[in-house]
Amino acid sequence: MSGTAADHEAARAPAAAPSLTRRVLRGVLMPLALTWLVGTGIALFVANSFTEQAFDRTLLDDAYAVSSNVRATENGIELLLTPREVTAVLFDQIETVHFAVRKIDGSRLAGEEALRAPVPEGEARHRFSDIVFQGQTLRAVVLNHAAPNPYRVLVAQTTRARAALVERLLGYVLVPQLLLLAVLAAWLWRRIDRELRPLGELEQTLGRRDANDLSPVPVARTSRELEQLGDAMNALFVRVAHSVRAQREFAGNVAHELRTPLAGIRALADYGLAQKDSAVWREQLARIAASQARASHLVDQLLGLALADEGHTALQREPVRLNEMAEAAVMRHLARADARGVDLGARGLDDGALTVLASTALVEGILDNLIDNALRYGGRTVTVELDGAVLSVVDDGPGIPAEARQALMQRGAQGPAGQKLGQGAGLGLAIVARYAQLLDATLTLSSAAETRGSEIGAESGLRVSVAFPLASVQSRVG
Repeated sequence: MSGTAADHEAARAPAAAPSLTRRVLRGVLMPLALTWLVGTGIALFVANSFTEQAFDRTLLDDAYAVSSNVRATENGIELLLTPREVTAVLFDQIETVHFAVRKIDGSRLAGEEALRAPVPEGEARHRFSDIVFQGQTLRAVVLNHAAPNPYRVLVAQTTRARAALVERLLGYVLVPQLLLLAVLAAWLWRRIDRELRPLGELEQTLGRRDANDLSPVPVARTSRELEQLGDAMNALFVRVAHSVRAQREFAGNVAHELRTPLAGIRALADYGLAQKDSAVWREQLARIAASQARASHLVDQLLGLALADEGHTALQREPVRLNEMAEAAVMRHLARADARGVDLGARGLDDGALTVLASTALVEGILDNLIDNALRYGGRTVTVELDGAVLSVVDDGPGIPAEARQALMQRGAQGPAGQKLGQGAGLGLAIVARYAQLLDATLTLSSAAETRGSEIGAESGLRVSVAFPLASVQSRVG
């Protein structure tokens, strides 16, 4: 039973595809052989035609030789040659020759009575034809002699010499060309095999390579097509390696950053389970819900950062109106800002904005992360500003020291007072920094007091600005 199933599987298995060497060789040799066959046929046809003409001319000469010995006598038209003389006139070492001399009415004057052939038509003096006589195929010619003594001379002979000559011509033409075709096929086989050998070497290299090895593959630069194939393959390896690295970093960030929130949730749950008071349970459940929300937000940020790392492989730009994007972002976060008692507003959205070539998702991610950071760690006022192609989010919070601003845009760094990135503003700013890099925009962090010329402390408030490049500006609207 198992053998039958195996046979069915083998029958369903697709047949192995032919090798590229065989396909190329077949694609070259088949048209070449067809061309050679047609050319040989034409050459043989021409050679056979000229051979026929030469033999027919000799046959016609024999007919004229017999006709020159026909005279008008007292007894009428007679052939003056004796049988021995006729044999001498029509002698041929290879062919058997037959003849007949007849009057116009068909009656025989000399020669073989049964020998017949088609006569010339119209004003033609002679006519060639192929006839069958005594079981043999003969080539015949009928020659008309005009008045005053009209008669016809028919001479026919076998065609052994003609056939032998055509066979020799065929051998002289076919055999050398077949040998040349075989030599050409062998040369092409070796040449094509040598040219395609780098493909086999590439196949072996890939077959032996470990799945985790995404380093560039060495490719022999023997042809432009193979070089392009190697470049495309190595470019694919680079993209895959970048994607794998981003996924590993994402997994590492999740494992590292979620350890503390999950431990806190577990501690809250353990404490609540140890209590008898339902009010304590409610309080702990509320804290667990808040911790879960923070952990969920952290996962969203980490996922956004991982997607940003992979974004450069599939980033598609489209016209984006910055004022509309900023207004939509403010409206999305307005309810949350009211719940926190934060005054969330906008400035410069009605002054006319630029349409830039960017990614809607990335611009939306920039705005969401900046507003979210400002609501979490800023003061009582958050403002989204638009000045031409520069988007800014400003808060009146405690601000960030100048020496810590650059670090906050790097993953794994720590913010002020030992604040770990991913538990504060740093992770969101790292995502914004990556998004800005993908859009070729410039991200700057500065003190809100510096830009407003306030008399409050130089570190008061934070302004995060993203300036889109002028090359991406399409037009000004509004």
